[in-house]
Amino acid sequence: MSIPLVSVVMSVRNGDQFLSKAVDSILDQSVRNFEFIIINDGSTDRTASILDRYQKDEPRLRVYHQGNRGLVVSLNHGCALARGKYIARMDADDVASKDRLLWQIDFMEKHPEIGIIGGAVEFIDVDGVSMGISTNPTKDDQIKEAMRDGCPFWHPTVLMRKSVIESVGGYRKQVIDAEDCDLWLRIAEHSQLANLEMVILKYRLHPCQVSSKKCRQQALSTLAAHVAAEFRRSGQPDPLDSIEEITPDVLTALGVSVQVQESAIAGSYLWIIRRMCDSGQYLYAVELFKAMSRVCTWKHAKRPVRADLHMFSAYIYWRDQRYLKSITAGIQALVMRPVMLGRPLKPLMRMWRLAGPAS
Repeated sequence: MSIPLVSVVMSVRNGDQFLSKAVDSILDQSVRNFEFIIINDGSTDRTASILDRYQKDEPRLRVYHQGNRGLVVSLNHGCALARGKYIARMDADDVASKDRLLWQIDFMEKHPEIGIIGGAVEFIDVDGVSMGISTNPTKDDQIKEAMRDGCPFWHPTVLMRKSVIESVGGYRKQVIDAEDCDLWLRIAEHSQLANLEMVILKYRLHPCQVSSKKCRQQALSTLAAHVAAEFRRSGQPDPLDSIEEITPDVLTALGVSVQVQESAIAGSYLWIIRRMCDSGQYLYAVELFKAMSRVCTWKHAKRPVRADLHMFSAYIYWRDQRYLKSITAGIQALVMRPVMLGRPLKPLMRMWRLAGPAS
């Protein structure tokens, strides 16, 4: 095989439910000059057999089976194996648009100053039903401004220059569950960034992709990635170089207040809880909310976050037919954040119906 222009890298662990659709969407790309590197990270379901079947008939596919070593190790392994000028990320539960690679390669070839390009996503549920479109800023200055406190890329949409990834040392294991945000922040210091306006990926939302543990760690790791970026911008050494694990105590020592930590963790939970409600996975959303409630009292979180927590409590109480508690929680939310009264009533009523009395 000739040297490919693009190496698509995927890590999968126990992803057999949606794996075939994800693989097919890459193999059916309008661009043909690519290799598809898939790391099977210790799967115990049918993942290995599915991948072996594909590899038998597809020369562009390179499958590597290994024991469970985690996402960061797997992605770095896949990137190290990549022979392409560009590395595109893909996840095992998403579906790439047919022209995704064509659009991204064309843009990168015309803009050598860009190190990473992402794109818009269409959220889909477990059955592939559309749940709306999410876009991110497209220009370098807009993206870098958004990166001050957020992550304006969807990880499985990005296409990166391999040389740029290598120049910053790849993904870092300290920031588990936020390894992508940390990588973008480090690359942004040496390269320009971009997002395509068009939808290039169907991003699937489902209960198996997230856990209460991941929500918490993702929030903590994201905070650590941003703190480290602030240190570097001020000319100080990166504090994460001497840290093995991101914990609340580590963040406190780095100057991140309890209020900021609790707000970030609650925000991480609430984002996926809302998405689960939107996709009809209401029972899972309730369980995730209860798990979140066990993690902390949230008394230190910022007022808007606590208001959202009270409002979702109202939904849960209403579903459990505890109407007085539901009304009380709703009132607490409105007192804490009166601006909620200005929210459109239709989405609010739709959420309330989702939390209707249990049958």
